[in-house]
Amino acid sequence: MYAVVLTGGKQVKVEEGNILRIEKLDAAAGDTVTFDQIAAIGDENGITVGAPLVSGATVTAKVLANGKGKKIRVFTYKPKCGQKRTKGHRQPYTQIRILSISK
Repeated sequence: MYAVVLTGGKQVKVEEGNILRIEKLDAAAGDTVTFDQIAAIGDENGITVGAPLVSGATVTAKVLANGKGKKIRVFTYKPKCGQKRTKGHRQPYTQIRILSISK
């Protein structure tokens, strides 16, 4: 069984037992979170697609950790005037484990 979850402005395909990184949630490590915005659910009987969401469907997950991703370097410059700048960015994330998917 799998589900397509809407979180952090993205659509994420999840299955039970998956460990994945999503956009940062306001939850501490060890907390349980429930996603109720489910776009689709697939199982052995077929796929159920919502219009726009599947009503009554939930996905439960456990927060494993919060952290920051790898640093990326952002370099900007303007030619012929000697203006240049280097900035770094680390995107925050939440690592979760999918516990259950219910229709």
